[in-house]
Amino acid sequence: MHRKPLLELLQRYLESHPDEADTARRVIDFVERHPDCFERSLKKGHITGSAWIVDSTGTKTLLTHHRKLGIWLQLGGHADGEADVLSVAKTEAKEESGLSRLEVVSDQIFDIDVHGIPARKDEPSHFHYDIRFLLRQTDSETYIVSEESHDLAWVPMSDLESRTTEWSMRRMRDKAVALLGQ
Repeated sequence: MHRKPLLELLQRYLESHPDEADTARRVIDFVERHPDCFERSLKKGHITGSAWIVDSTGTKTLLTHHRKLGIWLQLGGHADGEADVLSVAKTEAKEESGLSRLEVVSDQIFDIDVHGIPARKDEPSHFHYDIRFLLRQTDSETYIVSEESHDLAWVPMSDLESRTTEWSMRRMRDKAVALLGQ
């Protein structure tokens, strides 16, 4: 079953983050109920893969000012049928930033989130079941702004609130700071 590796990762996440049990169970239930959960064509929602990218010192994170949503977020995108969500997160991070040297800090899920996406044009409102991984840039901090973004910025973790007050963004910052010891 192509969903089994993700379900195993989600179960480990649930066990290590009991304070996020409601969200983890919601994502697990979604994946179990929908064999096509990795497909954008599933109109009620779908799996997405994201990357919380930190610089080599672990004190800054790379954020995108998302073109469609108009807010600052971590980089990521649709799985489009790919069941290896870590691979999705790495691919999206590279495509959206131009950074070529990104190391995976852990192959375990760093964070999960379920958030609504508003309707646009011929696309109904739906949910993104976002699976997030922690990546570190190991080379130049020079990025390239893709057409999916208005802008990108290396933001000091201590100054995150100058760009966003989104709870899940602050949660990822706090997790990264605790994990990296910064």
